[in-house]
Amino acid sequence: MVDIATRVHNHKWKIDPIVRSLIDTDFYKLLMCQSIFRNKPDTQVKFSLINRTKTIRLAELVDEGELRQQLDHVRSLRLTRGESTWLRGNTFYGKRQMFRPDFMEWFENLELPPYQLEKKDGQYELTFEGSWPEVMLWEIPALAILVELRSRAVLERLGRFEIQVLYARGMTKLWEKIERLKQIPDLKIADFGTRRRHSFLWQDWCVQAMLEGLGDKFLGTSNCLIAMRREVEAIGTNAHELPMVYAALANDDAELAQAPYRVMADWHEEHDGNLRVMLPDTFGTTGFLERAPNWLTTWTGIRIDSGDPAQAAERAIAWWESRGEDPREKLVIFSDGLDVDKIEELHHRFRGRVKASFGWGTMLTNDFRGLVPDGALDPFSLVCKAVSANGRPTVKLSDNPNKALGPKDEIERYKRVFEVGVQQAQEVKV
Repeated sequence: MVDIATRVHNHKWKIDPIVRSLIDTDFYKLLMCQSIFRNKPDTQVKFSLINRTKTIRLAELVDEGELRQQLDHVRSLRLTRGESTWLRGNTFYGKRQMFRPDFMEWFENLELPPYQLEKKDGQYELTFEGSWPEVMLWEIPALAILVELRSRAVLERLGRFEIQVLYARGMTKLWEKIERLKQIPDLKIADFGTRRRHSFLWQDWCVQAMLEGLGDKFLGTSNCLIAMRREVEAIGTNAHELPMVYAALANDDAELAQAPYRVMADWHEEHDGNLRVMLPDTFGTTGFLERAPNWLTTWTGIRIDSGDPAQAAERAIAWWESRGEDPREKLVIFSDGLDVDKIEELHHRFRGRVKASFGWGTMLTNDFRGLVPDGALDPFSLVCKAVSANGRPTVKLSDNPNKALGPKDEIERYKRVFEVGVQQAQEVKV
């Protein structure tokens, strides 16, 4: 097992680059990329870094030269023969050859497009522009780089023994969480922590700890590179990016109202089984379910990623029952800001009522709260989102208004079209 503390203390970035492969990314990005490559390959998009935690002034913590080095390194990456073989030949979600030959040929020759980087008011303005299938693959590496560079900046202030003790305490903290999770009957949980991980080495350690500590309760990891190396399942379905861009491409309000379902229809053609999982909160879960076509009731389940998770699950159960479906046969994936207390609470409430599963993210792969003075390593809320498509602004409403994104006038328009009423604001932690 890697001695993380020693590696961190002595690290040289060319030995330990933050992103070390094009598949050091989340599995859902590759699934979505293939869908976009097939359905919307010529769409031009712009992605932008958004730091929701304004008190973390990244441009004052992270050296611009180091940031550019790491970003340039990502642009130099290409799929290795082993990575290509794994993607082409492995079985994912019970399906062989998940990735089509035409997509793989494109991916094997991909160089990520250029980036634009500026400083403004203590923050970095980092943007990416170009064709959708290419630009979208910047999201996870960009986030991982910024978060880890912030972590490295803090660790540089610590001595060798301080770093050793820090990681010992971090490991103990995680193992205590795993021991609690081990007591939950029928638990199903996966690692969703790539985008805001402390570091690649730490995420890899966390996955190994989950494997040993939880056994078959641990479903796998969203990180493709770690899934390949550790021989565990690669986990993921789809994200808000798809309906956000499809909606921006709509020519009028009628097309806008149908955009989320056009996404689902395209996904329906490509995938079945546990990949048919809805993410309905992009423009409000209540309205999405009320207007959903009946064929969506046959889908395997739903992922809950904003708002009150218990209320959202109850809403989904009521919807399935109203459409003649048995909720006990449906999958509900909880994935928003989870930690052990919330996992225990939600599992207890919904056990036997649905097939509950958990995507554990930042509080798995980056929980150093209380281990460094002044909370200098506490996780923060950093995202990289599509902000325009073919020159039109994108919008995300969410079930939590504090997560809304987009120009104010467009947000109001979307609220009107999707009939979003009063929402309960909740603190966005990660």
